[in-house]
Amino acid sequence: MKWTGARYTDKPTVEVRTWIDAPPERVWALVSDIGLMPRTSPELQSVEWLDGATGPAVGARFLGRNKHQALGEWATTSHVIEYEPGRVLAWAVQDPAEPMAVWRLRLHEGDGGTELSEWMQLGPGRSGLSPAIDRMPEKEQQIIFVRLREIEQNITATLNHIKRLAETR
Repeated sequence: MKWTGARYTDKPTVEVRTWIDAPPERVWALVSDIGLMPRTSPELQSVEWLDGATGPAVGARFLGRNKHQALGEWATTSHVIEYEPGRVLAWAVQDPAEPMAVWRLRLHEGDGGTELSEWMQLGPGRSGLSPAIDRMPEKEQQIIFVRLREIEQNITATLNHIKRLAETR
């Protein structure tokens, strides 16, 4: 990840892509199973569908519990905001109108396999970074950079895990 000097109000993003030597149907089965995600992420501890939902659909909600050495433990409610079976799954964290983060997984079929990308945007709503930025506004850009680098590493680990599972089935 390169230094961008981004501030929180810029809604900074990170995206990681990987090629998976497996058909999109197999990859999608893994991506759309949110119960699998805690096993692929160093921060995400557990997830559960809310309101009787049993899978992704626009408007469905799920509770995620997270843990981070510096940020502590927290739980958030995410709202599915985009869902195209076999292609796209995206969710807004906390308030969909002013999310603390937006996440998107996208699949592209081609050449006998699947390109999988995971994209994440910080903000515009307040997040766990906001208190640190409030305390040290002169370090805002460094705080954002370090957090985005961590997220990039976590996404890479998640995609590598999905790749291993999809390619060994």
